[in-house]
Amino acid sequence: MSELSINPGIEIRDSERELDRFRRRLAILGFFVLTLFSLLLLRFFYLQVIQHGHYSTLAEANRISILPIAPHRGIIVDRNGVMLAHNYSAYTLEITPSKVQNLDDTIDALATIVEITPRDRRRFRKLLEESKRFESLPIRTRLSDEEIARFAVHRYRFPGVDAKARLFRQYPQGEMFSHVVGHIGRINQREVEQLEKEDRLANYRGSDYIGKTGLEQSYEKFLHGTTGVEEVEVDSGGRAVRTLSRTPPVSGNNLVLNLDAKLQEVAYNAFGDRRGALVAIDPATGGILAFVSKPGFDPNLFVDGIDPQSWSELNGSPDKPLLNRASAGTYPPGSTFKPFMALAALFYGKRTPQQAISDPGYYMFGGHRFRDDKVDGHGMVDMYKSIVVSCDTYYYVLANDLGIDPIARFMALFGFGSRTGIDIAGEVTGVLPSTEWKMRRFSKPEQKKWYAGETISVGIGQGYNNYTPLQLASATATLANDGVMFRPHIVNYIEDIRTRDKTPIEPKPLRDLGLNPEHIKVIKDAMVGVNKEGTSARVFAGAPYTSAGKTGTSQVIAIKQGEKYVESRVAEQHRDHALFIAYAPADKPTIALAVIAENSGFGARAAAPVARQVLDYHLLGKLPQATEGKR
Repeated sequence: MSELSINPGIEIRDSERELDRFRRRLAILGFFVLTLFSLLLLRFFYLQVIQHGHYSTLAEANRISILPIAPHRGIIVDRNGVMLAHNYSAYTLEITPSKVQNLDDTIDALATIVEITPRDRRRFRKLLEESKRFESLPIRTRLSDEEIARFAVHRYRFPGVDAKARLFRQYPQGEMFSHVVGHIGRINQREVEQLEKEDRLANYRGSDYIGKTGLEQSYEKFLHGTTGVEEVEVDSGGRAVRTLSRTPPVSGNNLVLNLDAKLQEVAYNAFGDRRGALVAIDPATGGILAFVSKPGFDPNLFVDGIDPQSWSELNGSPDKPLLNRASAGTYPPGSTFKPFMALAALFYGKRTPQQAISDPGYYMFGGHRFRDDKVDGHGMVDMYKSIVVSCDTYYYVLANDLGIDPIARFMALFGFGSRTGIDIAGEVTGVLPSTEWKMRRFSKPEQKKWYAGETISVGIGQGYNNYTPLQLASATATLANDGVMFRPHIVNYIEDIRTRDKTPIEPKPLRDLGLNPEHIKVIKDAMVGVNKEGTSARVFAGAPYTSAGKTGTSQVIAIKQGEKYVESRVAEQHRDHALFIAYAPADKPTIALAVIAENSGFGARAAAPVARQVLDYHLLGKLPQATEGKR
C-alpha cells in the first residue's frame, strides 16, 4: 500500500510550474501581438498620412482616363482653290491582334458580315508585320452605314474587333499630283524614333499617320496640327462615366500653292503615253506653276497601307511610276545646254556675237570625227545661227576653246550640278563635270584623268552632263529674268486655320549673277529665233505671242564612230530623249519651263509640242482641242 501512495506536494509544485510557464508564454505572445499591431499602426500612419498625396494621385489617375484627340490635318489647294488633299470622316473596322485568339478565323467570320477583299487581307498582313501586337489595325476602311449596322448586331462575337470613326486623307486629283503633293501613311518605328529625338512625339499621341513624300512630308509640322486632350471619369470596369474636361485639338494649317491645277492637267495630258517630266516656273518669283512627273501613281493607295501586290506592281514597273522625274530624274541636257554655252563664251570673252566658223558637218579632234547632225554642215555659223539651227560643230570648237573647268564654273552660277532648294524632299544634285569632279568620282588613276576629248561632248550637253528637269527649268527662268535667280518653291503661303493669317513663302532672290545685259540680249534674241525660224518654228507657227525656246536631243546610249543612229533599229528604252526649254512672253516672261520626253527622239517632235500646249493655256487660257469641250 505504501508504494502506491501519491505525494500531494509534488502535484502542487508541478501545477505551479506549468502555470508560470503558461504566463510567460502568454506574455511573449501578447508582446508579439502588440508589436504586430504597432507595426500595422505605423504602416497605416505612413500610408494614410505621409503617403496620402501620392496614393491620392494614383487613385485619381485610376478614376480619370486621359484620352488624346487627333487633330484634323490641314488641306492643300492650288492657287485657285482647287482641292488637292483634304479629309473626310468614315468608319473603319479594326482588329487588335493581342486581343484575338485566332486572326484567320476571326477575319473569315468577319467576312461573312462585311466584305473583306483579298487586297484588304494582304494590306492587313503587311501592317501586322510592321506594327506592334497591341496596336489596332484596320482590316476594312470606309464602311457603309449598312455594314456598320450589320457589324453592330454581331459585335459581341468579336472580342478585339471594333468599328471606329476615323478621318481619312483623300487626294481627289489622283496620280496627276502624286509626286508634288505626295501622300501620308501609317507612322513606322523609325519615324517614332525621329519624332522622339525632335521632342515632337507627344503631339502624335492618338495619331496613326504622318507625311511620307512630297509636300505632305516637307510641310508635316504645319499640316499636322496640335493634339487635344480629354479627361474622362471611368468606373472600376474602365467604362466612361462622364467627361471632366476637354482641350480641343487645333487643326493643321492649310497650304495654298503656286501650282495651277488646270495647267498641271494640260501638261500631264500633253505627254500622252510618253514618260517624262515638266517643270514650269514664274521667273519673277520662283513660284512653281506646274510640276509634272509621268507616269505617276495613285497616292490614295498608300493612305491605309498599300497591299503587297499593288506595291510590287508599282515598284517593279519598267516605267518607274514611283520616280519623281522632275527633281530626282537626271538626263543629259543635249542642245538645251547651248544657250548657256554661248553665254559662257561671251562671259569669258572667247567669242563675239558676230564671230563665225565654217561648219563642214564635223569637227576633227585627236583623230576622232565629231559629227554634226547635218551631214553637209551649216556653212558659216555665227552665235545667233548656232542657237537657231542648233549647230553642234560650233559648240565642239567652243568647248575646246573654253576648257572644262571654266565651263563648270560658269554653269555652276546657274545652279547646274547642285540642288535648287525646292521645298520638297528627294531632290538630287545631278552631275556638273569638271576635273575635280572626275578626281572624286573615280578610283583608278587612269580614270581620274580628264581628257581633252571629253570636253568636246560636254559642249553639246552630252558626255558626263546629267541634270534634273528642275535644274534646267530654274536655269531657264534665271536667264529669262536677266540673271536674277530665285529659289523654286511650290507653296505660295501657309494659312493659319484659326486666325486665317497668311504666312507667305517670300520670293527672295538667291543671287544676281551680274551678267552683262548686252550678252543676255544676244542669247535671248537667238532663242526667240529658234521658235520663229529655227528648229521649233513649225511647232510655234501661228502663236499670237512671242516666245523663246531651245530644242534638245540627248543620247541614251553611245553610238560607235562611223555608225549612224537609226531610231527604228534601236530598242525603245535606248532611244534618244527629247528636251525643250522655253519662256514667254519673250519681252516680259511670266513662265519659264523645261520639258523632257523620255526615249521620244527629237526635241522639236516630242518635247516642244508639250511646251506649246502649256504656254497656250497659261497665256491664252486655251485648252487642247481634245479637252476643250470638257472645260
